[in-house]
Amino acid sequence: MGYPTKVQLIYRKESQQWYVNLPKAVADAMNFTKGEVVERTIEDRQHLTLKRRVVPRSPADAKKPSR
Repeated sequence: MGYPTKVQLIYRKESQQWYVNLPKAVADAMNFTKGEVVERTIEDRQHLTLKRRVVPRSPADAKKPSR
């Protein structure tokens, strides 16, 4: 299932900024944290990839018993 998102344009005095927001459900599913750094890559005119530089441990992995 996808999450439709509108692209927003903010006009500044000397520039423009474009924003694409992530719904909370997507951010929660990805376990994003405030201030996390991600990298955007343009694959083609239809695909924009968002990639983490550092992947945090999965909360599910933390619950597994160690041997």
